[in-house]
Amino acid sequence: MAAHRVVLVGAGFGGLYAAKALRRAAVDLTVIDRRNFHLFQPLLYQVATGGLSPGEIASPVRHVLSRQHNTRVWMAEVRDIDVEHRRVLLNEGEAGYDTLILAPGSSSQHYFGHDDWAPLAPGLKTIEDATEIRSRILLAFECAERETGAAARRGWLTFVIVGGGPTGVELAGALGEIANDTLRHDFRSINPAESTIVLVEGADRVLPAFPPDLSAKAARALKELSVQVKTGSKVTDLDGEGVAISSGDTVERIPAKTVLWAAGVAPSGLGKIVSDRTGAPLDKAGRLIVGPDLTLPGHPEIFVVGDLANFSHQTGKPLEGLAAVAMAEGRYAARAIQTRLRGQAPAPFHYFDKGILATIGRNKAVAAFSRVHISGPVAWFVWLFVHLMYLVEFDNRMLVLVEWTYDYITRNRGARLITGMKRDLKVPPAR
Repeated sequence: MAAHRVVLVGAGFGGLYAAKALRRAAVDLTVIDRRNFHLFQPLLYQVATGGLSPGEIASPVRHVLSRQHNTRVWMAEVRDIDVEHRRVLLNEGEAGYDTLILAPGSSSQHYFGHDDWAPLAPGLKTIEDATEIRSRILLAFECAERETGAAARRGWLTFVIVGGGPTGVELAGALGEIANDTLRHDFRSINPAESTIVLVEGADRVLPAFPPDLSAKAARALKELSVQVKTGSKVTDLDGEGVAISSGDTVERIPAKTVLWAAGVAPSGLGKIVSDRTGAPLDKAGRLIVGPDLTLPGHPEIFVVGDLANFSHQTGKPLEGLAAVAMAEGRYAARAIQTRLRGQAPAPFHYFDKGILATIGRNKAVAAFSRVHISGPVAWFVWLFVHLMYLVEFDNRMLVLVEWTYDYITRNRGARLITGMKRDLKVPPAR
């Protein structure tokens, strides 16, 4: 009798943890991803700010799953799904399944109807995004060094970050450290500490998903790093020379050459395809609404986990798009498949809240574990430990630990490289 065929789309947190949980299952598992590596996205901002190199937060999927003899890995892109005949159609070829796990994650930044802003304000979802942002940040200081006009120099030394969630706060804090510590002795014509860093958030406080007391502590920590926080504000216009921000009836124009986008993500476009093929409903954000067992209505053979899933059966509100949520959902889907193969019905999915964390900078972080709220150095060490443990491979953990130790002692960021840019910047001539 042929083994039960499981096809898993996406090797992010949800997909990879589902695959690892199936390592001893009596299934024939095929893992499909358009990249050949698993990316640890929570540390992507450190690549964008020169603290880590891409290889330190990415692991080849084939290597991670190399000892799973029931697993094959395909590097391919999903084009469509034939639900009737249970086939995943790829850019080249197809994969038949008995059970399908969809874990494609999110596809891009969400610009709220202004996709034309994407080239001017890059988001942070991929390694390419991170190296692009790193280059823009470092090139801004290089251009300011060569600029003789005060206004033009100020434009290069002004950085605007849109979005006050964890990614935006972490980017802003890292930028504050770069300006105040890392680059303070590197230039002769400019003082990087005179940079203007502006964090824009539409809600009434930064880190709106955190308890209010921790949001307030994060705002104070950002202020200590010379970051200007503008809450209750939204971007209304954006071009290569600056950004317009509205707050109530007031519109402010900020001349800035570097604008970074951290205001939200869009789910994978695969959700629309699956919805069309299965009739499964989508929420306003484009996520598939799943049942209590993470499957689609009328299609118990299709599990959806991670950022593409809207699971609201536990609290009445969708679970946050966090790595911990995706990992828990991936492990559940794997257990549910094995339970079914034993002829039993799996219990509904239940998420145990492991808390939320965000770091602002050196010895500055906030963490909420149910009613326990911590901040400062203790929260920072908790953040370090958790992120080290979540890295997939032991080699990556050791490399990151060594890099962090070196950076902490020297206040240096060793990966400050300006590499290929996606757009041409008008670099001021040497004078």
